[in-house]
Amino acid sequence: MNPNFAYINSFINVSHESFEKLQKISSFKIIEANKPIAKAGDKTSKIYMLVSGLMRVFLSSECGKEFNKNFFMPQSFVGSFTSLIKNEPSKLTYETLTECKVYEIDFNKLVNLCKQDIAISNLYNKIVEHIFIKYEERQLELISMDSKQRYLELRKRIPDIDALIPQYHIASYLSVTPVQLSRIRKKLNLNH
Repeated sequence: MNPNFAYINSFINVSHESFEKLQKISSFKIIEANKPIAKAGDKTSKIYMLVSGLMRVFLSSECGKEFNKNFFMPQSFVGSFTSLIKNEPSKLTYETLTECKVYEIDFNKLVNLCKQDIAISNLYNKIVEHIFIKYEERQLELISMDSKQRYLELRKRIPDIDALIPQYHIASYLSVTPVQLSRIRKKLNLNH
């Protein structure tokens, strides 16, 4: 079975015919590391199904400091959904951290497909629900866990993260300084 078809069907059962309609509005791309797919201040019209690689979303302060909001692993939908839904410029930047293989999907064509195919509309709703649940889990993580627990949770989700992306990105995601992250890592290594 096509792994993308299987992934789509993990949300809701979609026929091969509906899947083919989705394929027609998608294009496969390989994007090199450290490339933005949506920039703060720009309007966007695309969402991405991440097949391989890692991406991040971040907010830049006026002085240029970056705050990582989330990391995306394979089998994720990535894009500035608020910007797309509200048809306004993105407040966040979405960027590849490693080389990424993606399916780029035109959001407006997807919305039109939703109007024509109830299965695709139901799929879209399930994906949006999934994104909301992940967003809420991240918010709960920030208010209910200390930095060490958040780091361990991140390593559970992305076991080789320390080898994949720079430590300052991980520290920003955890809302700690790189020095604090270094201390956390050192304490964990002493306990093993």
